Amino acid sequence: MRRRDFLKLSASTTLALASLGLETKEGFLKPCSTLAAAPKSLPGSLGAKEIPSVCEMCFWRCPIVAKIKNGKLVKIEGNPKSPANGKRVCARGNSGVQLLYDPDRLKYPLKRTGERGEGKWAKISWKEALDEIAFNMDKIRKKYGPHSLAFFDHGASAEFMREIFQALGTENYSSEPAFYQCVGPVAVAYLTTMGYVVSGTRQYIDMANAKAMLLVGTHIGENVHVSHVREFIQGLSKGAKLVVVDPRFSTAANKADIYLPIRPGTDTALLLAWINYVIENKLYDEPFVPRNCTGFNELKSAVKKYTFEWAAPICDLKIEDMKAAIELLAKARPNTAIHPGRHSTWYGRGDVGRHHCLSILASLFGSIGAPGGIYFPTPIKKGHAHCVACKGENEVEEPDVSLRDKYPFIEALPGTPTAEIIKATISGKPYPIKLWGINGVNIIQTIPNPYETIKAIKNLDFIFCEEMMPGETAIWSDIILPGATYLERYDSVYTYDLLTPYVTVRQPVTEPLFEVKTPYWIAKELAKRLNLDCFRCGNEKELVEEELKQMGLSLEKLNAEGGLLKFKANPYRKPDELTMPTDTGKILLSVPDFAEEDLDAVPKFVATPAPPKGFARLIYGRSPVHTFSRTMNNLWLNHEWPENHAWINDEVAAKLKIQDGETIILENEHGKRSNPIKAKVTPGIRPDCIYMAHGFGCKSKHLTKAFKKGASDQYLITTYENDPFMGASSHRTSFVRIVKKDVVKDIPDLRPLPKELPRFELNKA
Repeated sequence: MRRRDFLKLSASTTLALASLGLETKEGFLKPCSTLAAAPKSLPGSLGAKEIPSVCEMCFWRCPIVAKIKNGKLVKIEGNPKSPANGKRVCARGNSGVQLLYDPDRLKYPLKRTGERGEGKWAKISWKEALDEIAFNMDKIRKKYGPHSLAFFDHGASAEFMREIFQALGTENYSSEPAFYQCVGPVAVAYLTTMGYVVSGTRQYIDMANAKAMLLVGTHIGENVHVSHVREFIQGLSKGAKLVVVDPRFSTAANKADIYLPIRPGTDTALLLAWINYVIENKLYDEPFVPRNCTGFNELKSAVKKYTFEWAAPICDLKIEDMKAAIELLAKARPNTAIHPGRHSTWYGRGDVGRHHCLSILASLFGSIGAPGGIYFPTPIKKGHAHCVACKGENEVEEPDVSLRDKYPFIEALPGTPTAEIIKATISGKPYPIKLWGINGVNIIQTIPNPYETIKAIKNLDFIFCEEMMPGETAIWSDIILPGATYLERYDSVYTYDLLTPYVTVRQPVTEPLFEVKTPYWIAKELAKRLNLDCFRCGNEKELVEEELKQMGLSLEKLNAEGGLLKFKANPYRKPDELTMPTDTGKILLSVPDFAEEDLDAVPKFVATPAPPKGFARLIYGRSPVHTFSRTMNNLWLNHEWPENHAWINDEVAAKLKIQDGETIILENEHGKRSNPIKAKVTPGIRPDCIYMAHGFGCKSKHLTKAFKKGASDQYLITTYENDPFMGASSHRTSFVRIVKKDVVKDIPDLRPLPKELPRFELNKA
C-alpha cells in the first residue's frame, strides 16, 4: 500500500480520534457515557451482559468490554470509554475468547512422572502440589541459603508470587525477564540522561503531534500496541514526515519518506555521524541546549571524528540519503519524535550507547517536553494495598558475592540478570542455585541459548511453574500450577499515565474454569505453608477495593462509570520552565557517572562483529497477530498465522536457487539447526541478513495447534554478550546459513565489508 493510500484509509480514524478530546475539568473527568446506561441490546452484542476489564493478550493492557451470554464469553471489544484504544482491540485482544476456552489449557495441578522435558505428568490435588513446593523451598533454603532460590516472572499474574521469593531473602528474582531481554538498555540510557524511564513498558513519545518521526528498528504496526499504532497513524495523517532505519523493509518502512536499509550492527555509527552533522551545521536548538543540557562541549569534541564520509561505508548507506534524513528531522524541531525504541537488547556492548545517542539527538532538537517530542507522564496517585506486602523476612540478604556486582548501573533496577542466574545454576558459583519458580514467561523461548537454560534446569533440585498453557516451561517443571487467565481474575488497579491518562481495573468476566486458581489465592496458600505473614486480604477483590478506596473510588463507582475514569493530561513543558528529574535538573549529553565506571560518557562506535564468511546475521521481529510464543496455540490466531517464514534477499535466493515458499532449514554458527521453515524471497531485506518472526517452533506436544509449527529463532541464538551497564543479554549476535535437501549452502558475500568491521571468528563459536 502506498503512503498516500494509507493516509486516505486512515482519515476516518483521525476524525474518530479528534472526537476523543479530554475535558479540561480538574481531577476526575466527567464521564461521557456509562455502560450501565447503554441499551440492553446493541448491534452485534446479541443482548449480552457487558463487563469492563483489561486485556492481557499482550502487555499493553488495553481496556476491554467482555460480552457474556448465557454464562459464556461470546465476544471481546474495546471499552468505548477508553481514550487510548476506544472500541478497538487487535486480533489478539479479540481472541481472548479462545484462550479462555482452549481445550489444551492447564486444568488442574500436575506432577512430573517422566524425565524433565518429556511432558509426562499425573493429576494431583492443590494441597499436594502446594505442600510439595513449600517443602522443597524450605528445605533448599535451609540447606543452601536464601539465594539458592530463583524466580523468573512476567506480567501481572506473577506479582504475588514474587513477593514470596523476596520475603524469603533471595536476590534472584528476575522481576520480568523482559527487562533483561528487551527494555533494559533503553531504560538505563534515558533514566541516566533524562532522569526517568522514557521508554520501557510504555513509550512517552508524542507521535500524534509530531511533524517528523525517526524510527530505528522500531516495528510499529507489527508489534500492534493499539494506542501506539493509533498515535503513529494520527501523526502521519496530519502530514508528519517519517524516517525509518532498518535492515528490513518493515511495515513502518513502507510508510517512510526516507528509508535507510542500514547494515545491522552499525546504527550507532549513523547516529554519531548525525549528531556531529547537527552540531557542525548548527541544526540544533541553540537556546534550548545551553539552558537545558549539560556536557555539550564534551559531546562536540567527542563526535567530531564521526563524519558522513566515515559512516557511509560502515553503514552501507549513501551520504546524500543520510544527509537528507537528518535535515528533514532537524527542520521539524522541536516537534520531532525521535522514538527511543523499546526492544533494545541487540548487540550487548553498544546497546546503552545506541539509545544514549537517540536521547542526545532528541535533546539537540529541543524535543523534550514539546508537542510531538518526548513528553512527561501524568502521575496518577494509585492506592497501595497494605495487605499484600510480607511482614518479617522481607529484606533481601546480601550475599558475600552478588550476581549483580559486576554491573554498575543495576542498583536502581529490579532483580538479577537472567544470564547470571542461569550461569550460577550451572556452575554453583558464587553460590549454588537449586530451585526455580516460573510464572508468565517461557524461559526456553525468551532467553538466549536455550540449550544453556536446559542444562541449568537439569542441575536443579526442584523447579515449578504457575502457567495457563502447557508450553515449554511446563514440560521442564516438576510441579505445574494451573493459573487463572486474565478473564478469570482481579489484578491490581491499573493507571495509564500517557497522553490520555485514566484509571481502570482488571476484573473477572467469568468464574475460574476447571480447577484453576487465581494468582493471589495460590500465593496466599503457599505463604501460609512457608509461615510468611503475607496477603492479609481475604481475596484479590478486597485488595482491589483497598487500592481504590485510597483513590476515593470503589469497584461499584468505577463500574458505574463504565469501568474507567479519565484524568487531565499534563505532558508538556515550556523550555524555560523545564526541570529534569536529574541531579542537575538538566539533560546529560555527557554522563560523568559512566566515565567513573570506565564506560563511555559520550557514546563511541564499537564495531559489532559482522557475519563470518558464508553466514548472514539472524534478525527477528514480531508477528502482528501473535504475542511471542504465548498465543501460538490460540485457535483463531493460529488459523491466521500458523507458521513463520525466513525472509531471504532475492539476490541471495537467486544465487542459491531457492524459490519463494520452498522449505529450508537454517543452521547457526554452532551447527544448531532449526525446524523446517518456508523461505520468503524478497528484495525487502538486506543480503547479509535473514529475518524470522519470533515465538514459533513450539516444542511442547501438549499444545496441539502450535506444536512444530514454524521455526524458533531462539534455538538459533547461541552466541550472546551481556551489556556491561546492567547485564542485559544480546539477541542479534548469532548467524545462520541455509540447508536445502541436506546440502549446506553458504550465503554469498554481496556487501563487502569495510576494514573497520571485523568478522565473527568461527573458531570461537
